[in-house]
Amino acid sequence: MAFKKPFPSENSRKSDIVPLKDGITALLRAYRLQGKLNEVTVVASWERVMGKAIAMKTQEVYVSNHKLFVRLTSAPLKHELIMAKTRVLENLNAEVGEDIIKEVVFL
Repeated sequence: MAFKKPFPSENSRKSDIVPLKDGITALLRAYRLQGKLNEVTVVASWERVMGKAIAMKTQEVYVSNHKLFVRLTSAPLKHELIMAKTRVLENLNAEVGEDIIKEVVFL
């Protein structure tokens, strides 16, 4: 006759333990929020990626349909950034680690 232990051993609980990062990732995937979180991360990292000088001449930054819209207060800066649009796009996507932004539009 086999006896059951009244309390599960400490080792049996370890199979239920999931690292916090994996749990949050699974939650974001389940609620389909990862894409929106990445968009918010791109907008929030605009100053860090582009630098303080460009951020000071930026009026508005938002994402819609995988396009990043940036409203600038300086026409010469707008022209410079249009010429470097590909590099801006690569730097922003590299910051997030995924290709979130497909196009950058300077307004």
